[in-house]
Amino acid sequence: MWKKIGGKIKTFLKENYKFFILLILIVALFQYELPFKIYSPGGMVNLENRVTVENGYKTEGELGMAYVSMIRGSVPFLLLSYIIPDWDIVPVSELTMENETFDERFQIDRISTQQSIDAAIISSFQLAKKDISIKQEVPHVTYLDESSKTDLKLFDIILSVDGQTIKSMDELRKIIETHQEKDIVSLHILRDEKEMDATAEVYLVEGAPKIGVAITITYQYEESPKASIKTKESESGPSGGLMMALSLYNSLVEEDITKGKKIIGTGTIDINGKVGEIGGVRYKLIGAVQKKAEVFLVPEGNYEEAVKVKNEKGYDIRLISVSTLKQAVEELQKL
Repeated sequence: MWKKIGGKIKTFLKENYKFFILLILIVALFQYELPFKIYSPGGMVNLENRVTVENGYKTEGELGMAYVSMIRGSVPFLLLSYIIPDWDIVPVSELTMENETFDERFQIDRISTQQSIDAAIISSFQLAKKDISIKQEVPHVTYLDESSKTDLKLFDIILSVDGQTIKSMDELRKIIETHQEKDIVSLHILRDEKEMDATAEVYLVEGAPKIGVAITITYQYEESPKASIKTKESESGPSGGLMMALSLYNSLVEEDITKGKKIIGTGTIDINGKVGEIGGVRYKLIGAVQKKAEVFLVPEGNYEEAVKVKNEKGYDIRLISVSTLKQAVEELQKL
C-alpha cells in the first residue's frame, strides 16, 4: 500500500517539478531583501484606545497619529514600486546613521518613541494645568561617532560623568568642555540592567572637546490624574508626539477640542510643548486623506511641503501649521 502511495507521489512530483521550482523561486524572491525599503502612504492610529487618563473626559471626534508604511525591499515589491503611485524606493543607508544597522536604528527609534510619550504627558499636563513633577531624567546613548575612543555601547544609560549625575545633554556637554584633548572621562553606566564603569577619551572637533556621544532623554515623573499611552512593538519614532499630547490634553479638560471632527496629524513634541519637524509628510498626508480626515495638523517646518502635496493631488482637507502644543489647541478651538 505504502509503495503504491509513494509511487503516486513520485509520479506527481515528476510531472509537476517545474511548478514547484517556480514556486520556490517566487518565495525566495519575496523573502530575499535588497538594501532598500519602500515608503508608501500610511494611515492613522486612532488614539481613543491608546491614550488613557484616569476619570478623563470623552472625545466626540477622532484624534489620530499619521504614519508612513514601510515595505520590505524584496525584488517583487521593488518592481511594483515602478507601477504603483506614491511607492518610493529609499536606500537603507538613508534611513540609518554611519556604521549603524537597521535593527539598531529601530531600537533607537523605540527609545525616541518613549521620549515622545513622556514629553506628550508632561507637556499636556503642564498646558492643562494638572499636577505633574519630573523625578528623574534618564540619558540613553543613541549615537557613537566613528572617531570616538570609548567602551560605551549603544543603549547604555549614563548614570554619572566624573562622579556627577547626568540629567541632560547640556550637562554632559558642560562637563566635557572642562576637559583637554586626550583627557580620559570616567563614566558610570547601566548596561543590560547591570551597573558598571566605562571611559571615553576627549578629542577636538573644530577646537571644541568631544567624546563622540549623543544621548536621548526619557523621563520618570509622577502625575495626577494617572495617564498612560500604549504603543505596539512595531511602532517606532517620535513623530506621534504632538497628537498624543493633544489626545491627552483633550481628556484632561472639559472642552472637546475635536468638535466632533476627524483630525489626523504629525509632529514631534518636547516637554515644553514645542512641535518639531518630521519626515515623510507626503505619505502621511496621503494616508490621512485616504482615512477621510477633515483636518491635518502639520509642523510649521513641513507645512510648505504639505501644501504642495495638497495642491498637486487636489485634496479637500484643511491643513493647520503649528509650532507649539498651545497653538495647536488654539487652532482646534477655532474649528
